[in-house]
Amino acid sequence: MTGSTRTSADLDPRRRKLLFRSWHRGMREMDLILGQYADEYIAQMAQADLDEYERLMEVLDRDLLKWVTGEAATPGEYDTPLFRDIIAFRQKHFQQE
Repeated sequence: MTGSTRTSADLDPRRRKLLFRSWHRGMREMDLILGQYADEYIAQMAQADLDEYERLMEVLDRDLLKWVTGEAATPGEYDTPLFRDIIAFRQKHFQQE
């Protein structure tokens, strides 16, 4: 997979921006994890989840990747149901070799 599989035409501007940012992180691994996650869930996220997702978008890729892969412990302020859902999504969709 190399890019978004969903159209953003039906999304409000906030969700559109988050979808774009999910696919354009800078680190390809995080593009794939967050991009595919956003493709699947961005349209139905509640406002509180969008707030949390925007906060995650501000974290450096190298830190997010360590947390998502379990290489480093997730700091308490980011250990949220939404972030645990992203980790579960990654485990389901990206088999470790």
